Amino acid sequence: MELEPELAALPLRGEDEAVEAPAAAPEETAESRPEEDLEAAMAVEESGEDARVGEPLQPLLGAGGSQPREDADDALSLDEGNESEDSGGGSCSDYGDQDKPGSALKRLVPEGNVLFPDTFQTNGLLFYERFKAYQDYMLADCKASEVKEFTAEYLEKVLEPCGWQAIWRTNVFEVLVEVVDMEYSSLKAVVRLSDPFLCETKGGAFSLEHMQELLALKGHQLPLQELWVVFDKSGEFDQTALAVEHVRFFYQHIWRSWDEEEDDDFDYFVRCVEPRLRLYYDILEDRVPSALVADYRSLLSECEEVYRTFLDLRNSLSGGDSDSELESVSVVEGVKLYDRIEHLKQKLKLIENPLLRYVFGYQKHARLQPKGIRPAGTTITHVVSATMMSSLLACLLREKLSPASCNEEIEIQFHSDPLSAMSACYKGDRIIICPGHYLVDGTLYVADSVELEGYGLPDDVVIEKRGKGDAFVECTGADVKISSLKLIQHDAVEGILSVHQGKTTLENCVLQCETTGVAVRTSAELVMKISDLYGAKGAGVEIYPGSTCTLMGNGIHHCKEGILIKDFLEEHYEVPKITLVNNVIHNNEGYGVVLVKPTVSSDAAEGTPVGSEGKIKAIQASGEAVGTAGEQLHKQASGELDFYGRGDASEHAKGNSEIANELSAASLKKKQLCKKRLSSLGIMEADDNLMSQEVFVSIVDNQFRRNGKGSFGTFLY
Repeated sequence: MELEPELAALPLRGEDEAVEAPAAAPEETAESRPEEDLEAAMAVEESGEDARVGEPLQPLLGAGGSQPREDADDALSLDEGNESEDSGGGSCSDYGDQDKPGSALKRLVPEGNVLFPDTFQTNGLLFYERFKAYQDYMLADCKASEVKEFTAEYLEKVLEPCGWQAIWRTNVFEVLVEVVDMEYSSLKAVVRLSDPFLCETKGGAFSLEHMQELLALKGHQLPLQELWVVFDKSGEFDQTALAVEHVRFFYQHIWRSWDEEEDDDFDYFVRCVEPRLRLYYDILEDRVPSALVADYRSLLSECEEVYRTFLDLRNSLSGGDSDSELESVSVVEGVKLYDRIEHLKQKLKLIENPLLRYVFGYQKHARLQPKGIRPAGTTITHVVSATMMSSLLACLLREKLSPASCNEEIEIQFHSDPLSAMSACYKGDRIIICPGHYLVDGTLYVADSVELEGYGLPDDVVIEKRGKGDAFVECTGADVKISSLKLIQHDAVEGILSVHQGKTTLENCVLQCETTGVAVRTSAELVMKISDLYGAKGAGVEIYPGSTCTLMGNGIHHCKEGILIKDFLEEHYEVPKITLVNNVIHNNEGYGVVLVKPTVSSDAAEGTPVGSEGKIKAIQASGEAVGTAGEQLHKQASGELDFYGRGDASEHAKGNSEIANELSAASLKKKQLCKKRLSSLGIMEADDNLMSQEVFVSIVDNQFRRNGKGSFGTFLY
C-alpha cells in the first residue's frame, strides 16, 4: 500500500494521536434512512446530554478533515476486568465486555459541526493496550513482508463487513459514508454515500454528483486509515472502531515506507514496532529531550524524501537501455542515494532504541561550543523581565546598572525570558533576572563564562522547567556563576543541574527537583554555597570520579540520598576532591552520604602501610580539620550560615569522622591497587607524589539529622 510520507511524523504532546473515530448516528443498518439521520444528529447536538470531550483536534498529516483536538490524558474508558480473549474466536481484542449491553467506548462530539454524527473516541489508548493488540492479535511474529497479510487476517476476525457508518476524512473534505463490504486484502472498505448526503469542505463546495464521481474513480473503495467509525451505543461496532484505530495508528506512526525492503530474518514486532511505539509514547509524555525529538523528526523527513527520490530513480531505470551512458550515471547516483538512506536509517534506529537514545542525550553537551569573546570585544548586561515597570528599572539602574559602580558605561539588552538571554550571551556577559515566575520549555545551556543572578530573594525569582525529557541547566563554561535563583523541575528524566566541565559556582539558590539534583561530572568543579536542595528522587548531589566538589553551608534534605560519591577505584578513574563544610543533611530517605565502590578481592585489599596515614588529610575526633585549607573554609562557612542550629556536637563530629575515615580508607585502597598494577608491569617504585591523591580537602562541622539509614553508608557492587 502506498502511504503519504507525512503519516510517519511523530507528534508532540497536545497533538492528536491520529486515532479519532467519527461520531455516531443511532443504530444504523445497511439500509439508508433519508431524514432520520439528520434529525437524530441534530437532536443529539441540541440536547447536550453528552458532554463534549476535550478541545478541537488539529487535522492529522495525511488524514485531513476537521478532527477535534483531544487531550492525551482523556484515557479510554474500558472495562478493566475483561482481560481474556473471546473464547469464541470472533474477537481478537480484550476491550469491552461482549456480555454487557451498550458500548464500552466513549463518544466524541466534534465541536463546530452540528450536522455530523458523533464518533467513537479511541485516541486515548494507552501504550500497553496498543502493545497487546499489535503483539497478540494483529502482527504476532510476522516478518515485514507479511505485515499486510497478517493485518488482513486480523481484520477478517474482528471487523464487521457491513452495516456501519463512518466519516471519510481527507485534507479537503469530510463526508458521511456507509460501509457495504470489505476488501480485506487491500485494507479497504467498499462504501457508498449516506442518505441524507452530509459533506463539509475546506474552501470550495462538493456536490452530491461530485462525490459520486470521485467515489466511482476510486471504485467505491476507501483505505481504512481515512475512515472514522460513527458511534453506536449498542456496542456492536466497538471492535470495529478499535480495529480501524489500530490499523490507522500503525500506518501513521509505526510503518515506514522502506520496511518491506529490510532484512526479514527477524521478528518485525521486536525489531521495529515495539521500539517505535515506545518512542511515540515517550515523546507524547515529554520524556525525550526536545532537541532529540527535533533531530528525529528531521531525520525521518529527510529519509522519506531521499527514499522517494531513490524509488523514482529505480523505476526510471527499470525500462531503460542498460548500456546507455545516462543510465550508467543514474546507477552511480542510485548507489549514493542508497548509501545515504542506510546512513539515515541507522541514525533513526539509534534514537528509536530506548537505551541508546539517552546516550545521545548525555553526550549532547559535547556539541556545545563556547562563543568566546564578542567580536566587538564588549560585554553586555542582559536584563530579563516579563514586564518592565519604571520603578523596577529605576532600582536596577541605581543598584545594578550604575556606571559609577562599574567605572564604565554598561551596554544593556532586555529580554522577556531566560532562554533568549542565555542564547545571546558571550564570554564575560551578565544576566540579571528580575522578580517573576518564568516558565521555560528548553534547556539552559551555559557554554561560556557568564554570570546569572536573580534580582531579589530566590523565592521571588523563580525559573520553572516544563516538560520531562530535557535537562534543566547544563554548564560547560570555564567559570560560571549562578546566584539568587529558585529552580523548579517536575517529573523530569534528567537532573536539575549538571556541571560537565569547567567551574560552576552556585550561591544562595533554591533547587526543587524530582530526579537527581546536581551532578558534578568527571573533570568538572562545583562550588555550592548557602543553597537549599530538596525533593530529589535520586541523590541530591552526585559526585563523579575526577571531579572537584565544594559544599559549604547548604541544606540537602528530603531526597532519596543526600550526597552520592561515585566509584573511583577503577584503574582509569581519578580520585575526586571533596570539601564538605557546615552543611545540614537531614530527612533523606537513605543515607546522608553514600560511597559507591566495587567489592574488591582479598588479594587486592591489602593493609595500609605504616606511615601512609600521614599522606592523607584526616579529621580528628573533635571534628576539627588538620589541614590549613579546612580551617579557612570552616571559618568562612561558619560566618555565612548559622540558621540550622548546632544540635549535638559530638554526634555530628562522629558523623564527620566516619565519613572521613571511610573516604581515607577508600583512597588508600585506590593507592594500593595502583601500586599493584604498576608492580605487575615491572615498575617496582612509584612516584609518591603521583600516588598521594587525597579524596577530600576537608570535612568539617556537617550536621546529619533524621536520615533514614544514618549519616554514612557504602554501596557495594
